[in-house]
Amino acid sequence: MPVIEVMSETLASQVAAGEVIERPASVIKELIENSIDAGARKIEVEISRGGIAMMRVRDDGCGMSPADAARSLERHATSKLHSSDDLNGILTLGFRGEALPSIASVSRFTMQTREADSVEGTEVRVDGGQLHEPHTVGCPVGTSIEIRDLFFNVPARKKFMKAETTEAAHIDHQIRLHALCTPNIGWLLRKDGRTVLDLPATSDRRVRIEAMSGSESGRDLVTVPSWKGRGISVEGAVLPASFARRGRRHQYVFLNGRPIEDSVISRALKESFRGALQEGLQPAAWLWLQMDPTLVDVNVHPAKREVRFRDSSQVRLAIMEAVELALRPPEREVIVPMSREAPPAATPSVRLETREGVQQVVRVETTSSTVNEEKASAEIAPVWQQTHEEQPELEVEHDRVAVTPNFRVIGVLSDQYALLEGEEGLVLMEPQAARERIFYERLLKREEGIDSQGLLVPVLLELDARDVDLLMRHQSHFEDAGFILESFGGLTVQVSAVPAFLKSDEIRPVLTKLIDSILDRNDRVKRLAYEGFASKVARAGSLIDGWSLTTIKPLLDELFTCDLPYCDPAGRPTLVQISFQELNRKFGKN
Repeated sequence: MPVIEVMSETLASQVAAGEVIERPASVIKELIENSIDAGARKIEVEISRGGIAMMRVRDDGCGMSPADAARSLERHATSKLHSSDDLNGILTLGFRGEALPSIASVSRFTMQTREADSVEGTEVRVDGGQLHEPHTVGCPVGTSIEIRDLFFNVPARKKFMKAETTEAAHIDHQIRLHALCTPNIGWLLRKDGRTVLDLPATSDRRVRIEAMSGSESGRDLVTVPSWKGRGISVEGAVLPASFARRGRRHQYVFLNGRPIEDSVISRALKESFRGALQEGLQPAAWLWLQMDPTLVDVNVHPAKREVRFRDSSQVRLAIMEAVELALRPPEREVIVPMSREAPPAATPSVRLETREGVQQVVRVETTSSTVNEEKASAEIAPVWQQTHEEQPELEVEHDRVAVTPNFRVIGVLSDQYALLEGEEGLVLMEPQAARERIFYERLLKREEGIDSQGLLVPVLLELDARDVDLLMRHQSHFEDAGFILESFGGLTVQVSAVPAFLKSDEIRPVLTKLIDSILDRNDRVKRLAYEGFASKVARAGSLIDGWSLTTIKPLLDELFTCDLPYCDPAGRPTLVQISFQELNRKFGKN
């Protein structure tokens, strides 16, 4: 049996680093959280080559004495916990006491710090866990930490680093996450000598959201007013259902000043939009929660990303009530004129309650019990007739393609399938799958020249840093698919051409759906095969327009010009037939 030995301090710190330091963004997270805990009013971050070469975080917080500066680099040293009882009510961001020694053990680390009542500061240097003698230095009040050559002494970790642009995008996201959490702090980010983020401090959270989400999203923000109940307070903002996307990347939730990820909160947000979201989509939201720290455990994840609530059901209900209240428009009364024979006192009022994407509800209230109900119903009927009109039967002609089956459109099933009558029985068509097949084959035939249209006025899209990185990394694939994309500086992408089948108002939703689908499957893959990319473009395009009975004929015509009309790119059927023979058997007619 191997001899058991106690690890050296350096090795123990490197092991600890493996738990909390996944990439440069993890280092930035730990350092800026310490700056926030130190009471900083301004935090400046500078990175070089995606943070792999250099990262520097400077704050104007309280600073440290020479003794505290040296002690901060010892494992388990912390100013934030003094007894086990403190674990029951943690209000600071950092508290484990392992971040600084872990970072210093896998980098070339330099820290300068000075307290407000000191005339000089302290500098401490560590090279791969080897501590140099601290010495005095002139520096401003606060703390500045510089990290160079991350993982220089742990090559096995360094080889798992992503491209510099990808690592920079993760750092950008981490800073923006904490900047949203702390609008009262000013933030500055420089990448390779260029300022990419400069946010002044503000007391208005909505101002910070609008500054970081872009003007397009900012115009549509729905404020969630301060709501208190069930032992928790909730406030923030959400975007309408039309901005929903796959995954929870666009949900920013802060609990007692800490950015968190929690499935309970995501489910509550989705349920608040019930009836308005497509399956698989999540709403965009920015929520600040406050609750008794003894009712939540933030010490369940090494990187402190997850929490555990003592009573998650109450948290879920509180968020649903707050967000539903924000989404509910003020009631308005519409007076419906009555016929001349109706007595004035009997005029009914119709109260309309609408929510985006939710079916309209009509409630009739009267001021007299003698209202002529038939006349009232006659006035209200048009509200409902729009959804109950009988659709005309459409005869589908197929002069253009001789091999197209002779189908007759007979109806719609559950707003998902078109019902067709064929020569051999009933045929169900899945229009979205059909559109995917059509778009996919258009893209695959790009060697003949894909139909792409230039835009008279290029479209500017403000996106998440990680979205911009993905678009730029796969720029050649987008060009093959008919998109011409260019970086416009910061987090803005300019779109100057798109596939011909896209309308101008479809550009953003198609691109964001495409980004989400690629991220779902491809976060660890360096390159997409074009066929796989084309299938994702096709799926994103197919989700934009709805369909109706009047669009089934041209859709069938296009579908049967495809090489493989009976399945979508993923192999799912576009058409399913139930023969007359099978129907007769089920009805016992054989």
